[in-house]
Amino acid sequence: MRKIISAVVILLFTGVLPAAQQQNMSDEGRRVLALEKAWNLALEEKNTKALDMLLANTMVSVDIDGSISSRNEFLASIKSSDYQPSQAVTEQSTVQVYGDAAVVVGIFRVKGTEKGKPYTHRERFVDTWIKMNGTWQCVVTTSTLITAK
Repeated sequence: MRKIISAVVILLFTGVLPAAQQQNMSDEGRRVLALEKAWNLALEEKNTKALDMLLANTMVSVDIDGSISSRNEFLASIKSSDYQPSQAVTEQSTVQVYGDAAVVVGIFRVKGTEKGKPYTHRERFVDTWIKMNGTWQCVVTTSTLITAK
């Protein structure tokens, strides 16, 4: 009986707590997280036109190897025939909105082929978004590879 009660309590908290957190999230926070999902879809489809709308002209990307790319370099890497993503998913994320700025922290998983070799990466990321002229755009993205322990 205790096991059943414990299981019910765990299910309630794992189902109710995220729903409660979602309800407490601001409309702006939900907008930014929707843009994060659009970014993932654009990566899967190699849709640089969609990415172009999400990324500020001054955007800087810090990759898992520590390299830095400008917005144009980032977009060129997505266009490259060497880069063939098959799946891009945010496993978890949180957003904090500070007026016209928002910071998203999460875990991102991407599968694909690069230079003919298959890969699966899990990365911890931080994206910084700024609302400019009424539109949210990412100004900085950085990620760190999560290695298996």
